[in-house]
Amino acid sequence: MTTVRTRVAIVGAGPAGLFLSHLLHLSGIESVVIDQRSREQIETTIRAGILEHGTVAAFEATGASTRVKTVGNQHDGIELRFDGEGHRIDFADLVGRSVWLYPQHEALKDLIAVRLEQGQDLRFGVTALRVEDEASDQPRIIAEDADGEPLEIVADVVVGADGSRSVVRKAVSGTHSGFFREYPFAWFGILCEAPPSADELIYSNSPDGFALISQRSATVQRMYFQCAPDTDPQSYSEAQLWDALQLRVPGTTLTEGPIFQRDVLRFRSFVADEVRKNRVALIGDAAHTVPPTGAKGMNLAIADVIVLERALRALLLENDERLIEQFPETVLRRIWKAQHFSWWMTSMLHADENATDFDRRRQVGELRSVVESRAGSTYLAEAYTGWPIDV
Repeated sequence: MTTVRTRVAIVGAGPAGLFLSHLLHLSGIESVVIDQRSREQIETTIRAGILEHGTVAAFEATGASTRVKTVGNQHDGIELRFDGEGHRIDFADLVGRSVWLYPQHEALKDLIAVRLEQGQDLRFGVTALRVEDEASDQPRIIAEDADGEPLEIVADVVVGADGSRSVVRKAVSGTHSGFFREYPFAWFGILCEAPPSADELIYSNSPDGFALISQRSATVQRMYFQCAPDTDPQSYSEAQLWDALQLRVPGTTLTEGPIFQRDVLRFRSFVADEVRKNRVALIGDAAHTVPPTGAKGMNLAIADVIVLERALRALLLENDERLIEQFPETVLRRIWKAQHFSWWMTSMLHADENATDFDRRRQVGELRSVVESRAGSTYLAEAYTGWPIDV
C-alpha cells in the first residue's frame, strides 16, 4: 500500500473541497484532494449555479475565480409570478446586494485550474473506501487509486466534501444519522438552444404547478417545471414540454428552441446530526442538502469552508482548538436558516396535489404578503443574496 502524509486530507473535488484547499494554501497549510471522478467528468457535468454576494466576494478576494464577473451574469432581482402577474423583488434596492448566475461547472473549472497552477496535490480517479482512526490525532483515509491500487492518506485532519453519498460521513455520524425530509414533487429540467425568455429568473406559482425560467448564456437556457418524483424524462415530447412550461407561466411568452438535455431532479433536505468528530469534519453536501428553490446549496458549502478554514488555521498553526470545537455550532446556525428559507420558498411556490381551495387561496395570500410588503420583500432579498458568514 502506498502511504501519503499530509496536514489536511480532503475527499471530494467539488466547490467545497477545492475552495478549502485553496484557502489552506493561502495560509501555508498543505493538503491532498482526492475525487473518484475524472477531471473531465467534474468540468463537464452541467449544474446550476446562483452565487450569493458573499460567495462572489470570497472568490474574487482570494483569487479563486477571475471569470465569475466576466462570464457570469449579475442579477439584481428575481420575479415572483402568480395570478398571471409578475412582481419584481429588487435586491439592489432592498438590501444593496446582487447574485451572479454562474454555473457550478464553470466555477469548478476555475478552481481546478488555480489549484493545479499552484501545485496542489489533486488526484482524480481515486476512490475513498473508508476513514480509519477517526478518534485519533492522525485519522487515515483508505482508498484505491485510478489503477485500483491501495492508497493510504495519513493526515492531521480529514475533511469530507464528498457529496450526499459521503464515505467520510460514516466516520462522523453514521450512514443515515441525521434529519431528513423528502418532498412529494420534483423538477423536470430542460436545457434548450434559445435566447433568454427574461432578463432575470422567474419563479412562477400557478394552479398547474411551479416553474422556474432561468438562463445559462445568450444562446442556452435552463428551465424547470414541477413534476412527480417518478416521472420518466423521456415521457414527454418536445411539444409537450413546451406546453407544460408555458402553462405554468401565464402572462409570459417563452422563447422556444431545440431541447438537448432533460432530467428529473428530486427534492430532499438533509442535515447530518454531527458535522465533526475529533479531527474529521464534514462540509457541503456531505453535511447537508437543500431543495434548489432557494439557491442555497453551493453557497452553504462555501460558507462551511470559510468557517472551517479559519478553525483549521488556528488548530494547525497555533495549536488553538477553540474554533474547531465551535465549528458545528457556528455552521449549523446558518444551515438551519438556509433549510428554513429553502423550505419556505418551496412550500410557497409549489402546488400540492392534496391542497384544498383554502390552501390555494392561502398560498396566494402568502405571496401577496411578500410582494406587497417592503419588509416581506426585504426578508426574501436578504436570504436569497446571502447572510453574513458567522466566524
